[in-house]
Amino acid sequence: MWNKLARCAPLFLFLVLSGFIFLLRNIGSIENLNLKTVSALNQLQYHINTALQSRSPHRGIRNLSQCSYPSQERSQDEITEEKLLLGLIAWPDSPRRSAPFKWSTSPFTSSFFILNSRIQFRVGEQLEVMVRMYDFQGKAKQHGGDFLLARIHSPELKAGAVGKVVDHQNGFYSVYFVLLWAGVLRVSVTLVHPSEAVQVLKRLREERPDRVYFKSTFCSLDSFETTECNLCLPSSPRPLCNFTDPHTGEPWFCYKPKLLSCNTRVDHSKGGYLKHLLTGRESLFFQSKVNIKVPILAWGSDEVIVEPLDNKGKDTDQSKLERQTHHNTVKFSPAGFYYQDAWVSNTGLIQQFNNTSITECLQGKAVHLFGDSTVRQWFEYLTDFLPDLTQINLNSPQNVGPFLAVDSEHNILLKYRCHGPPIRFSKVLTSELHYIANELDNITGGKDVVVAFTIWSHFSTFPVQMYIRRLRHIRQAVLRLRARAPETLVVIRTANPQALDPEYSLYNSDWFSLQLDTVLRRMFQGLDVFLVDAWEMTMAHYLPHALHPPPVIVKNQIDVFLSHVCPIKHK
Repeated sequence: MWNKLARCAPLFLFLVLSGFIFLLRNIGSIENLNLKTVSALNQLQYHINTALQSRSPHRGIRNLSQCSYPSQERSQDEITEEKLLLGLIAWPDSPRRSAPFKWSTSPFTSSFFILNSRIQFRVGEQLEVMVRMYDFQGKAKQHGGDFLLARIHSPELKAGAVGKVVDHQNGFYSVYFVLLWAGVLRVSVTLVHPSEAVQVLKRLREERPDRVYFKSTFCSLDSFETTECNLCLPSSPRPLCNFTDPHTGEPWFCYKPKLLSCNTRVDHSKGGYLKHLLTGRESLFFQSKVNIKVPILAWGSDEVIVEPLDNKGKDTDQSKLERQTHHNTVKFSPAGFYYQDAWVSNTGLIQQFNNTSITECLQGKAVHLFGDSTVRQWFEYLTDFLPDLTQINLNSPQNVGPFLAVDSEHNILLKYRCHGPPIRFSKVLTSELHYIANELDNITGGKDVVVAFTIWSHFSTFPVQMYIRRLRHIRQAVLRLRARAPETLVVIRTANPQALDPEYSLYNSDWFSLQLDTVLRRMFQGLDVFLVDAWEMTMAHYLPHALHPPPVIVKNQIDVFLSHVCPIKHK
């Protein structure tokens, strides 16, 4: 008898699994099943589906035309602006899209050399460097599109500044520096991504905006369901919950729960990252220590000696002539530079603040910080640094917020709130999902009100058009705020480079960040706002890049920020 049972075991197991799968597939139509049990099974089905989805490189939105909602109407001016912005960040295509890896750009065979090299330079002059790119076979590249970063630095002086890279689209790149301090200056050039990798990043941005996915929990009494959410969801027979913001029109959608209504949504969180997005050939272009942020060596010397203006610190006739010539041919002007670990701005005097001077600066002021975790660092720095600034317990999740701190004696109010979705935080209550534009509209403003915001990192996986739309709403809100309260100070923290590895590059590459940062700067150009140039302040420093820069860089960002809040008044 036991032998017969053993032979029937596979059939019995098959029937059990078939019944379980049938139950999952038809769970929405079972009306008499306990709601709590259904909710638990829905959770199991969601996690099974998520696990399967994360293994499939073919799931999701192949292009924006699959979005199941109509695009917002735009004015002719907005259409024209978008075309100009997209043209501004246009990146050269690689002519050999299916070429083998050995033909891709190699940082080991490429090199740079100083063009106008001579015995010595003087402060204020320009340095030009030429970079020549080669592939892994040692053959010269005949096209551009590589992503390079460059800086000059003097380690013993803790000094550094960025350079401007110009792609000649023929395998040659020029890099321009302004020599801003005296001493021995060293040139560093880094290949962030070869042109072949950039083409992959461009494809992912347009075809796979779902490679970071989100979820929301819907809850009623003792039952709950979790569904996937995003700015754009793939076409599906499943109905959607439309959470588009009624004021800004910013879209956000979730798949509707099987049994609960849309208005039972209680939170938002990051769901995860899709895996296996690349082909085997494409993955070769994303290798640590091979072609991701690898230094390019110099052909010849990588150092120059820079002399001060003269021994007395004054211009000689010759140096005046050289500077006039330089002024007529300058190709790049950086935002500033580091000297002895302190940021020196080329546009205004930056003060070095201590806890006493920060308190004096912020006395009587309300400071509103909006954005991602990189501006939350400012809140954390100020609350840690100022002994009289007390954080109020709002029972907010750690690293999420909102956060509030006050100094009653000096009448200082400091607030932080994250921006609206997409936001890759662990869990945010839906009641705390606020868009920056709406928050700005709720601020009265005035001479004692300071607003600072940043928004970039969480948009890196989406087509740039979505970022342009978000910035346009924020810009309109800034203009409304300035119109009703012209003395309100508005400060924008820019993006910054960060550490990259093969996987992280697909979601948060510096190439994505640079593209978004270029758009932000142009869209707010000419407005009465101030920038804290976190991009240059991170890139010019000697410490490794990080999404959340180390304290010494944050301290310098705060010094720049407060120098705008409390500028030195000239007599």
